[in-house]
Amino acid sequence: MNSNLRMAVTLEEAPWLGWILVKALMRFAFMVANNLVAIPSYICYVIVLQPLRMLNSKRFWYIEGIMYKWLLGMVASWGWYAGYTVMEWGEDIKAISKDEAVMLVNHQATGDVCTLMMCLQDKGLVVAQMMWLMDHIFKYTNFGIVSLIHGDFFIRQGKSHRDQQLLLLKKHLENNYRSRDRKWIVLFPEGGFLRKRRETSQAFAKKNNLPFLTHVTLPRIGATKIILSALVARQENGSPVGGDAKELDSKSEGLQWIIDTTIAYPKAEPIDIQTWILGYRKPAVTHVHYRLMVRKVILEAHPIERKIFPVKDVPLETDDLADWLYQRFIEKEDLLSHFYETGAFPPPNGRKEAVSRDMTLSNMWIFLIQSFAFLSGYMWYNIFRYFYHCLF
Repeated sequence: MNSNLRMAVTLEEAPWLGWILVKALMRFAFMVANNLVAIPSYICYVIVLQPLRMLNSKRFWYIEGIMYKWLLGMVASWGWYAGYTVMEWGEDIKAISKDEAVMLVNHQATGDVCTLMMCLQDKGLVVAQMMWLMDHIFKYTNFGIVSLIHGDFFIRQGKSHRDQQLLLLKKHLENNYRSRDRKWIVLFPEGGFLRKRRETSQAFAKKNNLPFLTHVTLPRIGATKIILSALVARQENGSPVGGDAKELDSKSEGLQWIIDTTIAYPKAEPIDIQTWILGYRKPAVTHVHYRLMVRKVILEAHPIERKIFPVKDVPLETDDLADWLYQRFIEKEDLLSHFYETGAFPPPNGRKEAVSRDMTLSNMWIFLIQSFAFLSGYMWYNIFRYFYHCLF
């Protein structure tokens, strides 16, 4: 009887499973086509615009950033149309989109990157002027060449590479951050996915009398220290010092914000990039919580009571910075524990309940950037075919 029941259930599910497979294949085919036209077109535009780079570097990187944002918007659209949406909590970070900031994000799966690509699309030019710190393996993906051109940094994990990678990061920031008019940096301080690092992190915590964390791991300090040292314009006798602060112009105040970003998935089940592309998982809402740690107190008409960590006062000595950063991830643990227990993030101090906001993408905007990509691909194809026939 049990065998007959299992067979009946299987037969009933067969059409649904078949549709999921067909839909996944269709989505994968579209993704491949999308990449085949969008990425080569981006590269061709960048090559053609090289004279502008020599004449007006700032204008060149502005145009490149807009195209970069469109490419990330295309990636975001794959999840959007699969029903993988985002709900935002905490501070409204759109208000600081023109200031320099670093995002400290917990890391659970490859889908974290896609989630940020989606929820930052409506934050002005943030995506266009953003620098990502990603695992070096992403360099060898289809999007790797785009990230290399844009100036993202690929970091290799492991003790044997750590010191060399931090030196390379410092040099990369000095050469590419302000010269390309970058504003935000996305950093995953845990240095790997939660499922891979949790056991090691818990063993380290036990050995060093640190809190036992389940939903996050203890962060690594190196990259955070390099970024803060290079980008915070600290004052000494009235003159900016440290890192490439010497390159600050009259309009730049250096790094002003640290955005403590916490990503939570329903039932603590992260979405990976394969799911994002193929869409075989049921629609789900990913929750993203923001807390602002500011360099200076901003006067507001209706100030929100918040925990303020002036960036210029964040300690850069290794032990003190480690304690500071550990505390931020302990707080992330509390946020996630509350979310998984209640389905919502806790309200800010002084408020009875937390307010959430649905993040939306414009279908018309997605249609326009996708159309531009395919029309560009068709144009470049005809240009190359013309020159091919002229030569051969």
